[in-house]
Amino acid sequence: MSFPQSFLDDLRARVDLADVVGSSVKLIKRGREYSGLCPFHSEKSPSFTVNDQKGFYHCFGCGAHGDVISFVMNTRGLTFVEAVEVLANQAGMDVPKQSREAQEREQKAKTLYEVMEVACVFFERMLRMPEGKEGLEYFRRRGLDDKTIADFRLGFAPDNRGALKAALKREEIDEKLMIEAGLLIEPEDSGRQSYDRFRGRVMFPILDRRGRVVAFGGRVMGDGKPKYLNSPDTPLFHKGRLLYGLPQAREASQNDAPIIVTEGYMDVIALHRAGYRGAVAPLGTAVTEEQIGELWKMTNEPVMCLDGDAAGKRAAVRAAERALPILRPGKSLVFSILPEGEDPDTMMAAPDGFATFQKIIDTAVPLAELIWRMELSGRKIDTPERRAALEADLHQRISVIADDAVKSQYRSMFNDRTWKLFKGEKPGKPAGRGGYGGGYSGGSAGGYQNKKPGRAGKRGKNDHFWGPAGKAVPGMSRPPMQKKRDLQDSILLVTLINHPHLHDEVGEQLGIYSCADSELDNLRRAVLKLLDDDPGLDSDTIKAQLKRDGLSETVLRVVSADIIAHAAFAKSETPLERARTGWKQVFSMAVSSLEDEEAKYAVRQLAADTSEEEWERFSHRREDLARRREKVFKLDD
Repeated sequence: MSFPQSFLDDLRARVDLADVVGSSVKLIKRGREYSGLCPFHSEKSPSFTVNDQKGFYHCFGCGAHGDVISFVMNTRGLTFVEAVEVLANQAGMDVPKQSREAQEREQKAKTLYEVMEVACVFFERMLRMPEGKEGLEYFRRRGLDDKTIADFRLGFAPDNRGALKAALKREEIDEKLMIEAGLLIEPEDSGRQSYDRFRGRVMFPILDRRGRVVAFGGRVMGDGKPKYLNSPDTPLFHKGRLLYGLPQAREASQNDAPIIVTEGYMDVIALHRAGYRGAVAPLGTAVTEEQIGELWKMTNEPVMCLDGDAAGKRAAVRAAERALPILRPGKSLVFSILPEGEDPDTMMAAPDGFATFQKIIDTAVPLAELIWRMELSGRKIDTPERRAALEADLHQRISVIADDAVKSQYRSMFNDRTWKLFKGEKPGKPAGRGGYGGGYSGGSAGGYQNKKPGRAGKRGKNDHFWGPAGKAVPGMSRPPMQKKRDLQDSILLVTLINHPHLHDEVGEQLGIYSCADSELDNLRRAVLKLLDDDPGLDSDTIKAQLKRDGLSETVLRVVSADIIAHAAFAKSETPLERARTGWKQVFSMAVSSLEDEEAKYAVRQLAADTSEEEWERFSHRREDLARRREKVFKLDD
């Protein structure tokens, strides 16, 4: 029994190879790949690698090699058909029946690819003909050169109801195939002839992950409506699954290029020209769960780079809501909002556009931060009822997260934040001016200059959740009580930076830890990533790379004499054994201090409210603390 190649391609794209392999093999992330002990032969040191982006595994010891289907076959003793059925069930896909009709559909799909390719060549040719003069001038005004036009295979659809249809007929292509490919519109009135779908538009070919033309997007010349028109869904194309620029981004991701999701075709092209080869865009819809899954195959945290207008902020909210249910460990989104009135295309045309855009990308905020700002925006928290409402809304937000481990972390983080926010609040003080000290702070929001918020209830709830660049979002300032925690976190980081050989022993512990200050936590993640990718880096190289990554101020802050004065063992000249002992002592104090604070808060909450709901929250907090303590001390052993 055989399956359509299109079905197998889709199956491999939807199933995460590392997740499948990781269910039976303990994998460790090493740069762009994972490594572990080979399941196909006995070994003591890992020689088995998994490349999730390229979709294959390979063992350098025994030579085992294959994709996700062959892995399931070989580890579970299944036939090809059985393995496909197992994976399809896991991905929520229906296994096609291999009838003669299915084989005919597969053959027709191959033919449709050929039809789309011929159409693309026609549009490309028209752009250089007199009929396409207006389209070529449009691209020139947008700053595109011949190479860019050729690389993206841009074209032009003449303002003629039958130009493409006639050209394809000359190639002996059946009219029914043109309709099925979405190139022609067939009127409901059977007495009227079919006609070209795209007319008087510049054309943007949409490619699948293998680089084949499967659809088109067209921008009208002049003031016609709709401004942008995409192909309808066809046997080759489902707009909720693909992304514009996907094959180029997949290639760029192999070199660790950042994956940036923007809003339009020209934005993607402008970013590619500026060197951001990982730029992609959804196809006229909000980002879907399937598109987020496609992004995660290229990177763990794609950047949602959205316009600074109201529509861009609504798109950020929708993306967050789509992502929450499917979050899993290590996979999330980060968000950047551009200045109002700007998009990547206009920014790249400005003299300092590249530097400004890079700064915005560097200051992207995590999904958890976005959720916090969404819920805190415009709220008063000056009464027990209002505070309870905030807690209830946060818990409702995260209740949709399917992964228990991720949900637990969100619950712990938001419990910690609300406690610190409420503890810093003083009676009679305006809402939102209380203290805050969570895993992320509300600092720069990527350069977006917000307007002054109105009164709560006079505007949309999420209209102003993105605060001004460099200014605190209401309720997000940090209280003096965090100074001790910040000192401990700084000592942990400077010790590791000055003694990178500690990474093998303390990297995993620091990986499950979270600094209270967002700048310190960003530095923590950056240091761990550098050492994960290249364990042989020395201290000077680490500092230089961190500064190149825009973390100069935070690096200078943690390596300062003020920090070293509290921990002489962190000095680079200190023997490694002494640095190791000092680091572990400070880490133990930091964890214990954090847990004590959380435990005390949980008990106080239960004493004030003995309802079943509060008891359940208390139980969750207690379980979180127990799991965290067990994991930390297990790692320490």
